[in-house]
Amino acid sequence: MSDILDMTLASLAAALKEKKISVAEVAGACLDRMEATEPRLRAMLHVDREGALAQARAMDAKGPEAEKPLWGVPVTVKDALVTRGMPSTAASKILEGFQSMYDAYAVQRLREAGAVILGKNNMDEFAMGSTTENSAYQTTHNPWNLGRVPGGSSGGSACSVAAGQCFASLGSDTGGSIRQPASFCGCVGIKPTYGRVSRYGLIAYGSSLDQIGPMARSVEDCARVLSVIAGHDGRDSTCSPDPVPCYEAGLAQASLKGRRIGMPREYFGEGLSDGVRKAIDGVAACARQEGAELVELSLPHSEAAIATYYIVAMAEASSNLARFDGVRYGHRTADPKDLQELYTLSRKEGFGDEVKRRILLGTYVLSSGYYDAYYRKAAQVRRLIRDELRQALAGVDCLLAPVSPVAAWPIGQHAQDPLQLFLMDAYTCPVNLAGLPSLAMPAALDGDGMPVGFQLIGREFGEADLFQMGAAFERALPGIGSPSL
Repeated sequence: MSDILDMTLASLAAALKEKKISVAEVAGACLDRMEATEPRLRAMLHVDREGALAQARAMDAKGPEAEKPLWGVPVTVKDALVTRGMPSTAASKILEGFQSMYDAYAVQRLREAGAVILGKNNMDEFAMGSTTENSAYQTTHNPWNLGRVPGGSSGGSACSVAAGQCFASLGSDTGGSIRQPASFCGCVGIKPTYGRVSRYGLIAYGSSLDQIGPMARSVEDCARVLSVIAGHDGRDSTCSPDPVPCYEAGLAQASLKGRRIGMPREYFGEGLSDGVRKAIDGVAACARQEGAELVELSLPHSEAAIATYYIVAMAEASSNLARFDGVRYGHRTADPKDLQELYTLSRKEGFGDEVKRRILLGTYVLSSGYYDAYYRKAAQVRRLIRDELRQALAGVDCLLAPVSPVAAWPIGQHAQDPLQLFLMDAYTCPVNLAGLPSLAMPAALDGDGMPVGFQLIGREFGEADLFQMGAAFERALPGIGSPSL
């Protein structure tokens, strides 16, 4: 089993199509790995063992389909994406037991590509959090150290990939929710350009910020999954009609020679831990050795990014979550006296503390008398941040930056300090405000043996270029290995 689980997605896909291994064997190995590790990791909210094995046996009986790039590959999906035949709860009690009648577009694309969906991953409730401690059901543990958080909100997805429970997972990134858990768990994750992947079927948090993306064990694996899920979908009016390139093309020959890589000085100032700084310095040194030119530049509006992001995100959350009212679907309070009590008690009983906090703050900044002072101002600053990043990227191939100012911290350390957690998004949320792509990947292990990640921020729809540079870094860096469980 360990030999199977040590394979990359690309090598596994090749072995399956050559019939060197059966789909049932691979699915069984992943499901057995889940069964062995889930009591400690808690990465999954739902495991469809019978359905996955039945699908695997049917695929083996039919034989390989060469035109399907993920044929027989076991994957998992963040519980924020609705998935036909499985619960879709966004890790919230208000959606407990809810099953969608249709697949999210990205999930549909996985199925069409031949993937075997094993189950749904744990997450922070409605994607609101940075630790996966805000789930209404369970806390996920980091596979590198069970006493540490895996990051969030896609912590279950990152944990599942890093622990060998699957070969790739879909997450969503509103302010860093793919990149930060990928960094904390030592895997690769990409937040695509806004509009590159359809948001149809994604349970919304902040509609102008949310973007679905894959997490996997290598840059090539991540590129293959993004090639599958990207593309135009007429059901999402914000989805780009631009053609999707082959993201895997030329990765083996990719080089950093002659590349210009920007180093924003605001991302390397006060607050960056010594362990993270040392790891990113190592990545910068590697870039120089490989022939890249490092260019120091400034992004002065980055200092306003956290305040801007949380005003915009909470305002959109308060609007998006208004649909959960106990009337059409989800939790409904028992025996309400009237309609007002139905609304009030259903939401009070169904939502967790962090979700309530963000709804209240979002409603406040949108309210009469405060809209101009907060939301309108945040929208103006957002445009400044976007223009600043685009101008910086006009002179370089990408920006190199930390993902988080610190590595994964102990479970419970910041549970009572939401403002401290908000500050952890300082290096990731500007990318969402600007709608740009960013690739996160492992840099090194810190002094405590925890993964530290770095991100490459690219131009709009520049994912192919990011994968090229990421592949070159992956070959040049020593790697961090895998967690021992």
